[in-house]
Amino acid sequence: MRFRLELWRQTGPDDPGRYEVVEADGIDPEASFLELLYQVNEGRIASGLDAVAFDSDCREGICGSCSLVIDGMPHGPRQVTSCQTFMRDFEDGQTIRVEPWRSNAFPVIRDLVTDRSAFDRIIEAGGYVSVTTGPQPNPNSMPIAPATQEAAMDAAICIGCGACVAACPNSAAMLFTGAKVTHLNLLPQGQPERRQRTLAMVEQMDEEGFGGCTNHGECSLACPQGISLDVIGMLNREYRAALRGKPVAGTSGMTAQ
Repeated sequence: MRFRLELWRQTGPDDPGRYEVVEADGIDPEASFLELLYQVNEGRIASGLDAVAFDSDCREGICGSCSLVIDGMPHGPRQVTSCQTFMRDFEDGQTIRVEPWRSNAFPVIRDLVTDRSAFDRIIEAGGYVSVTTGPQPNPNSMPIAPATQEAAMDAAICIGCGACVAACPNSAAMLFTGAKVTHLNLLPQGQPERRQRTLAMVEQMDEEGFGGCTNHGECSLACPQGISLDVIGMLNREYRAALRGKPVAGTSGMTAQ
């Protein structure tokens, strides 16, 4: 297969950046999008040109490091990570535009690599969960309703890739923050710091410069894990309850502490 790539090139956060057209020929249809970029870089290096910087790690759709906007869609045309997007998903001869995440909270380090440490700081702001030392409790001593456990795990599968931010016209991080707050606040272990955790994570999210949620819903559609918009509703309820110090309705009797 043959493709015409419009690759975003940027030397750093202060560089205005530009698109560079690169021709890619002889591409295996079963190659992933990252393998396409590797092949492009091999040709560039052999020709004495600089390689295009992009991020990756597991290449198995687990870590979310491969943060590329492909033809205007975070990660590409399917609801998977970029490393699980294959060239058979495109037409032979197609022109493909490749960009980094677009958000002030994710400054470009170089080319297609962005600094997503804002997510790390939101998680850090959540702090820890209180536990006691000593022998592990009997698993049956802390019963959790199946529906609560399922809701917590559905939120916990967030990989923190940032596709939700890249897809949102406001660059909001509510889906990510909502997922982290939801999976911790639903479980019994998360109750002692529940109110403090919610307030601190929302405050840090705002401090990082993410936009506000206006219910476009693009974040959930772009999420490779399919995180539901329900976590945003949960975050809003938790935040209001934490401000008032009142119980949160609809969470299996658990209350903000």
